[in-house]
Amino acid sequence: MKLDDIRTIVVLGSGTMGHGIAQIAAMAGYRVKMRDINEELVKKGYDQIAWSLNKFVEKGNIPKEKAEATLKLISPVVDLKEAVKDAQVVIEAIPEIMKLKLETFRELDKLAPKEAILASNTSSLSISEIGKATQRPDKVIGMHFFSPVVRMALVEVIKGEGTSEETMGLIAELAKKLGKTPIRVEKDVRGFIVNRVLVGPFMLESAHIVSRGEATVEQIDSRMKFYEGFPMGPFELQDLTGIDIGYHLTKEAGEPVPSILEEKVKTGHLGRKTGQGFYNYKDKGANYSREAGEKFDPLPLYALMANQAAWLIEHKVSTADQIDLACQLGAGFPEGLLCRADRIGSDKILNKLDELYTKHKDERYKATALLRQMVQSGKTGEAAGEGFYKYSKESKEYKALKVQIDKKRHVAWVTLHRPHRLNAINSEMRDELPRVFGEMRENPDVRVIVLKGEGGKAFSAGADITEFTGGKPYQFVELGEFFRAPELCPKPVIAAIDGFALGGGLELALACDFRVASKRSEVGQPEIHLGLIPGGGGTQRLLRLVGASRAKEICMLGDRISAEQAAHWGLIDHVYENDKFEQEVKAFAEKLAERAPIAVRLAKQIINAGADCSIEAALLMEREAFGLLFSTEDMSEGVNAFLMKKKPEFKGR
Repeated sequence: MKLDDIRTIVVLGSGTMGHGIAQIAAMAGYRVKMRDINEELVKKGYDQIAWSLNKFVEKGNIPKEKAEATLKLISPVVDLKEAVKDAQVVIEAIPEIMKLKLETFRELDKLAPKEAILASNTSSLSISEIGKATQRPDKVIGMHFFSPVVRMALVEVIKGEGTSEETMGLIAELAKKLGKTPIRVEKDVRGFIVNRVLVGPFMLESAHIVSRGEATVEQIDSRMKFYEGFPMGPFELQDLTGIDIGYHLTKEAGEPVPSILEEKVKTGHLGRKTGQGFYNYKDKGANYSREAGEKFDPLPLYALMANQAAWLIEHKVSTADQIDLACQLGAGFPEGLLCRADRIGSDKILNKLDELYTKHKDERYKATALLRQMVQSGKTGEAAGEGFYKYSKESKEYKALKVQIDKKRHVAWVTLHRPHRLNAINSEMRDELPRVFGEMRENPDVRVIVLKGEGGKAFSAGADITEFTGGKPYQFVELGEFFRAPELCPKPVIAAIDGFALGGGLELALACDFRVASKRSEVGQPEIHLGLIPGGGGTQRLLRLVGASRAKEICMLGDRISAEQAAHWGLIDHVYENDKFEQEVKAFAEKLAERAPIAVRLAKQIINAGADCSIEAALLMEREAFGLLFSTEDMSEGVNAFLMKKKPEFKGR
């Protein structure tokens, strides 16, 4: 089966996960049958989809016609045989009870077409065991979405013992078609990637620390949220997901349950759903102070998380970069876990694990062979030049940016590296970008800079609104340094837009010399919806690019514009097919880098300056630059190459 052969997707279960999966499948244009055990449940799920689509319309995310067309693609069904009779893909999203899943897959195997792929949205149960309940284990696969499905970008694609490579490849492509980022889980292991790293090492170890009296709930939550940059602390997170969930997972795994969890489950204080958990939601909820976490040392949590990630690499379940991306997209980690581990140092992590193992004699603290080998071979992290990643002059990672330099092609790739926040612009990014462009300005190996976003969902969704309340007027005035960084750099800068470029994200792209986009991309200046106007050059650069009328329409209405419409208006220079976007951007950048560097820089400077002065002054600048270029070695190389009918090799001299 090929991706184009998939026409009908069946979703079993109409609860929170089920109706979310059904919605995104229909939004991607698939015919969807959503099945549940009775009319009441399936109608409730269908109504939730209608409500969600209406919210999309109200917020201007999709037109009303798109919402109506999406809803028409979804058929609520109760009869299982009727639901699956013409399915190409079935996605099961029923309760996490293995007995129930095995019964369901046995039925599916009998009723669904033989070529149909059977996927489970399980977050923890064995795909291999589920596959063995069928006569088609090669077509049984894990497809673990994250909640809320319509917003979370990650899908873990899990390979069972019998799952074929053809099935893995097809479901990964389907996930992309649904607008998600697939991460392949090459072996069926407990917790897969995100939950293996998150549940035990982050959530449960925090509970063990509190149970042993080594810290308080508030101290740990405060540290991880306010100092370490996580969306919330581990206890607030457990309150959100349900304390009983982690409790039962720990019991099933045969691991010791922290006494504080035992107490909460015994008293029925399971989190937000019961009104009380680690915090009282009938009162102030998770209201902890920044000061509370000042002295808590988070190294034990990082040590256990990094150790589990190392185990996944050691057992060839996944790779460092994929684990890092999964943790960012699926759990909102502030940066790649293993990137942070490299900054901490694997020697410090190993020492902490050995200390905990000696003290508690618990196998959870036993360091993996890979981690110990890394330390023994001197691969202790960023300071040593190699850890889980290699560090060199060609590759550098900041807190909010990544820089990679292709010396051979003379292209620098500067990546906005906050995928868990759709690469929203925060204070760290505002500080780092001008500094990075300054370094690129002086680097002789760089002739062209490509500015892109991480994660495949957004170039940048704009400013990080969570920082607005703490901002001071003079800080907003100083934004010019950030937004002018690409413009003031003498080397050409390409904004590679794949996904959203909204608000400040679009303003940053407008300051670049070229804007290229994938077909799926959307751009806009939505500040008007917050009672604001663009503050990073949006009004003025739009005016110069598309004229006063279009600029006013974009800024005053705040609507999103498709990449193709933006290109029609002159806002985007090139629009590329989604599956060819990366190679087209690379080709464009490398072609530009092949041109005479001094001539390219002068062309940029004169065109930019000439737009703001009289034609006489602009022509004078042009003539002076033209004459100046006659003195360069590049000019001689260009002329000789032309006469000899060969490709010139410019040196930038």
